[in-house]
Amino acid sequence: MKSLFNTIELKNLKAKNRLVRSATWEGLANRDGSVTEKAYEIYDELAKGGVGIIITGFTSVAANDYYFDGMMRLSDDALIPQYKTLTDVIHAQDVPVITQLALGAYYRETNGRFEQVEPDNMTLEEIHKVRDQFIEAGVRAAKAGFDGVQIHVAHFFFLSRFVSPAVNHRTDEYGGSIANRTRLVVEILNGIREKAPQLHITAKINSSDFTYGGLDEAESLVMCRLLADAGIDSIEVSGNGTSVAGIRPHKNEAYFLKFADKLAKSVDTPIILVGGLRSLDTMEEILNKTEIEMISLSRPLLREPDLPNKMKSGEALEAKCISCNACYASSFHQCIFRKSDNICSFV
Repeated sequence: MKSLFNTIELKNLKAKNRLVRSATWEGLANRDGSVTEKAYEIYDELAKGGVGIIITGFTSVAANDYYFDGMMRLSDDALIPQYKTLTDVIHAQDVPVITQLALGAYYRETNGRFEQVEPDNMTLEEIHKVRDQFIEAGVRAAKAGFDGVQIHVAHFFFLSRFVSPAVNHRTDEYGGSIANRTRLVVEILNGIREKAPQLHITAKINSSDFTYGGLDEAESLVMCRLLADAGIDSIEVSGNGTSVAGIRPHKNEAYFLKFADKLAKSVDTPIILVGGLRSLDTMEEILNKTEIEMISLSRPLLREPDLPNKMKSGEALEAKCISCNACYASSFHQCIFRKSDNICSFV
């Protein structure tokens, strides 16, 4: 019988429990992607809170990715020492750490100005440039001491749009079939594996784009099988338009469970489930009634970074987070109620 607090071994990775801190946007970095002291503090607190694996927030592979302010970046070798300090902070608590490699959008420089370019209008040279940026960032991640990388193919950022039929209408080897639209992701996976074989390589995917003409569950299953066949080490199941509000324990938890369950039965790759998980018994029921291997949390750890420790000790059986989403409007996306026992009134 599986327990949330069993140790677990995945390829190139060993964790003290089955709880993953899902990549969570902080917006803390300086414009060049350098790490701030506040980021070190947040990750130190998370590591001490008892989670089994930490996936760091959105980390761009490009220096000229202007999609957000405050993005961490692994786009320059000069940044490696700062990220080595970050991994050292997390490793001090015996917690492995994965960086989420991502691209908000591709920007083309024209006459000294950068303009966003969608997949249909990119040249093959530009697509290959993006591929190489991800691979080079993976190599930097390994040098910085990360235990793994997560290729971000979800939430309608660049790679998510690239695999989506709602956005990608190319007619060459990178467009048309789901196999062609997934080609870039597979090439990134293969490139990182070749250059940094010691890393655990995972991917975050959309179970569905939840948009007209977008990636649906049938195509997402095919995409995941392609990634599994290419040797991906794990897959985290998410979906476009996440962060459902008003989640209550035992009432409306685990909104991507049905797809993740189906996927886990169809591939040998370990599946990680994120999305609206709030109670210990629900998480353990999922682990024991499906072939899903790990549970991933985001917003509950904004409210209670030490929730894993509290669940393990029996102090807490449910998360205090009720998905009011006020964290999105707060500094560093932290829960404004995290220092109190008050129940928010936003929902």
